[in-house]
Amino acid sequence: MQPSILIADDHSMIRKGLKLYLQLNLGYQDIQEAATCNELMKELVKKKYTHLVLDIILSDGNTLEVIPNIRRVYPDLNIMVFSMQPSEVYGEALKQYGIKYYLSKSVGEEEIIQLLRQFLQNEDPTSRHPIIAFQDNPFSTLAPRELEILHYVLKGIGTKDIAETLNLKMNTISTIKNRIFEKTNAGNIKELMELATLYNVNY
Repeated sequence: MQPSILIADDHSMIRKGLKLYLQLNLGYQDIQEAATCNELMKELVKKKYTHLVLDIILSDGNTLEVIPNIRRVYPDLNIMVFSMQPSEVYGEALKQYGIKYYLSKSVGEEEIIQLLRQFLQNEDPTSRHPIIAFQDNPFSTLAPRELEILHYVLKGIGTKDIAETLNLKMNTISTIKNRIFEKTNAGNIKELMELATLYNVNY
């Protein structure tokens, strides 16, 4: 049976380029696109997909906010993260949701082709593409919820607005923000942003 593929990325050229490659070079035709977390969730309701290629950061939020619901409602959906975000930062969080495929947008074409083939054929990823966490990266120890909050903090969004967006209490957000600063050893938001830039954590 041919895979039914959904590509969720906020960059139109990446979505269309990946879709075109999958159609012309690998022969897959059942491919749809989503640009936001909202579009992603709506698309998953429309039909039964077998494979989801997903960026970490979409224009309306961090996909870690929706992955738990996706896993709960669609437990058989195969998910691959295709992102510029470093795997050592998001690796442990993704493992918690059973996501074993991580493809960096910065790798060469040969590696992209190899992992895409393995993913769509439901094979285990080769050892050259592990999801690992490096202890020298200050962001690698952050829990999934902390990574969600980090995304908004780095964008300069205040505690009240983050709480409203994520439907959490303000003191919960404040507690998590304090943990982020403690774990990264950042003294203030400026230092946190400088660390994010240094370790290629995009926001």
